[in-house]
Amino acid sequence: MMLDNTRVDYDRGELRRENLRADPFGQFALWLNEANDAGLVEPNAMSLATAGADGRPTLRSVLLKSFDERGFVFYTNLDSRKSRQISENGNVSLLFPWLALQRQVAVNGAAGRVPASEALAYFLMRPFGSQLGAWASPQSRVISTRGLLEMKWEEAKRKFREGQVPMPSFWGGFRVVPREIEFWQGGKHRLHDRFLYTRVEDGNWKIERLAP
Repeated sequence: MMLDNTRVDYDRGELRRENLRADPFGQFALWLNEANDAGLVEPNAMSLATAGADGRPTLRSVLLKSFDERGFVFYTNLDSRKSRQISENGNVSLLFPWLALQRQVAVNGAAGRVPASEALAYFLMRPFGSQLGAWASPQSRVISTRGLLEMKWEEAKRKFREGQVPMPSFWGGFRVVPREIEFWQGGKHRLHDRFLYTRVEDGNWKIERLAP
C-alpha cells in the first residue's frame, strides 16, 4: 500500500536556540504543559524501548508519573518483561510523540529502581480499582482467558474490601536517568528543528543543533 498521499507539511512552529531553556527538564516541562493545554490525549504517554541480555528490543507505551532533575519515573509489575529486560540491561529509550503539535521528545539513559518508599507513596494515590489490578495481573505472562483476570480482580476486591490495599512486593517503579534528551519540532519542507541536550562531566548540559 502506497502512503504518499498521506504526506503533511509541518507548519505548526519553529524551535530556535535562543528560545531553549538552559536545562532539558525546564524545556520538557514547558512542552509538556503546552501539550496538556492543547488537549492532547494523555500527554504523559511515552514509548519505552528496552532490550535484555540478548539485545532484542521491545517497545511499548507506558505513562510518565513524575519527573524532576533526577529523571523520568514510571511504575510497573516488577516481574513484567520490561522489568526483566531492565534488570539485564539498564539502557533504555523513551519517546514522547506529541504529533498533534508536530513535536517529539526522545530520551536516552539508564533505568534503575526507585526507592520502595517512593513507590509506596505513589501506589497509595492510585484509584482503588488500579490498586486491585496490580494484584490481579501477572503482567506479561501467558493466560488462558480474560475471565481469569476478572476472577483474580474480584478475589482481590474481596480480600481487601476492608482497609487499605497494600502494595504488592512485585510492584514498583523505575527512574530513567537521561544521558541525552532531544527536542524535535517539525519544520516546512522537512527542515525540522532538532536540539540535543547531552549531560557533560560537571553535570551541566551541552546543547547542539542536529540536522533533520
